[in-house]
Amino acid sequence: MYGYHAFEGLPWVDAFVNAAMILGGMGPVNELHTTAGKLFAGFYALYAGIIFLVIAGVLFAPVVHRFFHHFHLEISPAETRQGPHRQKRD
Repeated sequence: MYGYHAFEGLPWVDAFVNAAMILGGMGPVNELHTTAGKLFAGFYALYAGIIFLVIAGVLFAPVVHRFFHHFHLEISPAETRQGPHRQKRD
């Protein structure tokens, strides 16, 4: 919000709307006029996107990990000692 207010001179309410829309993935609402404001909006959007991906990865990693464990095939003790292709046949 401060970046929009300082670089573009937007009122606080408009700065809030722009910040919220970028965090929500919709993009800025007001037209940007200054180079500093455009650079700020671009870097803020990249930052918001990267942070979102990192948080999503951290939150979903345990779920994906459990999913992989659910479908994991265990190796029998004979395969670990002799290798999977050299099993003895009794």
